[in-house]
Amino acid sequence: MLIISQNLSNYDVVTPDDSILRINLAWIEDLDELKRILKLYSNSNIFLDLPIKRTKPPNNKYTLQDISKFFYDYNNIKYFAISNVESKLDLEAYLSMIPRKIVLVPKIESEAGIKNISEIVRSLGDEKVLMLDHDDLYSSLLKAGKGAKEFQNLIKELIVFCENNNVKLLRTVGVIFSDDEKRHGGYVN
Repeated sequence: MLIISQNLSNYDVVTPDDSILRINLAWIEDLDELKRILKLYSNSNIFLDLPIKRTKPPNNKYTLQDISKFFYDYNNIKYFAISNVESKLDLEAYLSMIPRKIVLVPKIESEAGIKNISEIVRSLGDEKVLMLDHDDLYSSLLKAGKGAKEFQNLIKELIVFCENNNVKLLRTVGVIFSDDEKRHGGYVN
């Protein structure tokens, strides 16, 4: 599973046909922009990412109610990610509001999320996918007075769980930097 940021679409980069376009709603200025991107990529599978409880910029400004109609209007939305999932309770509203055809993807960003991973995964549908945010996990551990050893152990724990339970674990593989960024806003609301 190869998921590529919508920001890559600003450059002449050829991507594999089976790649999935990730739209991070924190970077979407308004819902008209979301419509434009969804229409432009109507032949691509879409991974829609809703940052919840995000503290770093850019901050998300949309609610589930704001975007729920898109699930029905655009059949190319195949995955829907929710940030900062620490227990199955964090998923309840989403499980009841998104269509079953869309795979709900919890983003794991804390020790609590990893410690509760079994209950989180049990609440998902048939296709089980998790997304790990290494940076936020490490930051949360530092705030709790923990360090690199705990970070490595938690990553290993999560990987082993996913391998043993047929769960896809999405992890960051590199980042693109550019000196051609046009946006000046979006970093701070």
